[in-house]
Amino acid sequence: MKKPVTLAILALSAALGAQAQSFPSKNISIVVPFAAGGPTDRVARDLADALRKPLGATIVIENAAGAGSTIGTAKVARAAPDGYTLLLTHIGMASAPALYRKLAYKPLEDFEYLGIVNDVPMTLIGKPQLPATTYRDFENYIKANAGKLNLAHAGLGSASHLCGLMWQHALKLNTAMTTVPFGGTAPAMTALMGGQVDVMCDQTTNTTSQIESGRVKAFAVTTAKPLSNHKLLKDYPTLAEMGLKNFNLTIWHGLYAPKGTPAAVTKKINDALKVALKDPEFIKRQEALGALVATDKRIEPAEHKAFVADQINKLKTVIDAAGQYAD
Repeated sequence: MKKPVTLAILALSAALGAQAQSFPSKNISIVVPFAAGGPTDRVARDLADALRKPLGATIVIENAAGAGSTIGTAKVARAAPDGYTLLLTHIGMASAPALYRKLAYKPLEDFEYLGIVNDVPMTLIGKPQLPATTYRDFENYIKANAGKLNLAHAGLGSASHLCGLMWQHALKLNTAMTTVPFGGTAPAMTALMGGQVDVMCDQTTNTTSQIESGRVKAFAVTTAKPLSNHKLLKDYPTLAEMGLKNFNLTIWHGLYAPKGTPAAVTKKINDALKVALKDPEFIKRQEALGALVATDKRIEPAEHKAFVADQINKLKTVIDAAGQYAD
């Protein structure tokens, strides 16, 4: 006769197996830890459209903004591990451990990794009144006006905050500009266009239309290689080309489930994600935003996790050097 504990384990295994086999049988929620209408929200909504067919389920976007993405991320960490609550977030998954001394979750322990979705290049931009027209002129202007200029960002932990930190760190300019945080990308961009602040580094999803209209000046991109396929940004130099050796920053987005989600369920989601990333309409929408759809090994869960672990270490070095913490 099997012992009661053994019977319980067998029963649980059977239940999990049946759950995985029937998954999905109801709506799936993707939690976005940022406000609706922002760049990560746009990526999530495009991905939801591309995932519906391969998963065979309705996918609902739930915005849970606040505290630099940590509120929504913590919500998913505490959610039932059944595959019906997922998280779509950006590089904040890797920066939060350094920014927040008291974090309500552990990025490498509290989630099942489902794959990287895309990489969004960053652009270094300035207010239209700046006298510089090339990156070299811009850099010289920054150095000549040390202590007189403002660097805007959308809040601690935001993409623009991290990009600004890394750029200043690479140039050894940590005291050259006054950092001005805003309550989101929109007010930061508005202040830049109006000339109230001088410089910002932000995602192509936010900057492309402003550059094209002449409302801001662009000076460089942050990718390792030039954006040769981007109709607007293809002629702008990379920061690496401008002497910042090995400078390479993109704001990647990844998909996650709560820790303990059955392996059969996470495999179904990862399989669907791989299909979604090849969807022509999804690729078209991402390219329109200036984003690069992931095609490399990071679409595999294990590689996704290894990549985030490496990013955590790299970003900690930059954040600690700047001494800018959220708490």
